[in-house]
Amino acid sequence: MRQVYWVGCLCGLLLFSATFQLSAAPVTFNTALPVSKGEGVMRVQAKYLRATGDPGSMNRELTVKALPIVGVWGATSRWTLFGIVPLLDKTMELDMPSGRTKRSVNGLGDVTAMVRYTAYSKDQAGRTFRIAPYAGIEMPTGEDDEQDALGQLPGPLQLGSGAWNPAVGIVTTAQSLKQEWGISTSYKFNNAANGFERGDEARLDLSYHRRVWMGGPADGLPHFLYVGLEGNGVWQGKDRNNGLDDSDSGGTTLYLAPTLQYITRRTVVESAVQLPVAQNLNGNALEQDFIFTLSLRLNY
Repeated sequence: MRQVYWVGCLCGLLLFSATFQLSAAPVTFNTALPVSKGEGVMRVQAKYLRATGDPGSMNRELTVKALPIVGVWGATSRWTLFGIVPLLDKTMELDMPSGRTKRSVNGLGDVTAMVRYTAYSKDQAGRTFRIAPYAGIEMPTGEDDEQDALGQLPGPLQLGSGAWNPAVGIVTTAQSLKQEWGISTSYKFNNAANGFERGDEARLDLSYHRRVWMGGPADGLPHFLYVGLEGNGVWQGKDRNNGLDDSDSGGTTLYLAPTLQYITRRTVVESAVQLPVAQNLNGNALEQDFIFTLSLRLNY
């Protein structure tokens, strides 16, 4: 179950705008492309995750619906500020001695604040190359003591962690008029609260997008269609309950995600399907089926 927690929070980290025209950028992770001073981006994603690969005997089925709402502001030409507000709906179905049981929760998750600094940039006609470190803090705004008829929900099914969890990373992006690629590494430190501690998370993300169509509508501004492929390697440490490792949590997952992006001057409609092509999880940790993302970006 711990493998899916980041869906509600960190999967909202596509934070991109350009000075004149929005362009292709990663759907499943952050990018180093600029947000101009005094400009902003509003991004709303709808994410749907299914995980039904239960190696144990309880026949667990997990569904997560997430709506991360992201606000971005260019404070200066190099400093960019972010706020990420996730709305979550989690449902777990499993077999128990009393029969098939459903446990669910919905509401506000843990809000994240982030800052990114463009440490290196090289801009040429029709292309740019940028390197940007970033740091953030996940704040305990989501409820972490939700209960149902069976008692308190397990930690991974809660809306929030109850802890302040910092994250750091660095992202490199290169873009020309026809294509874009990016690479990102990050690490999130998860802390304990109320006897439960989620495992730390390390990520390595790659992306490539290419323009396959350009059209000119009646307003005279070009529209673009990009297709792409993204890869995400995610390592999750074991959860801890009252100081003891949970042997049925954590592990490593490798995703491949085909993407599609329709881009205008001020808006982007995009989608991605993350498919777990390799999962090396601990014990009876639940394996994922897919993550589907539909996203809208608005530049203002």
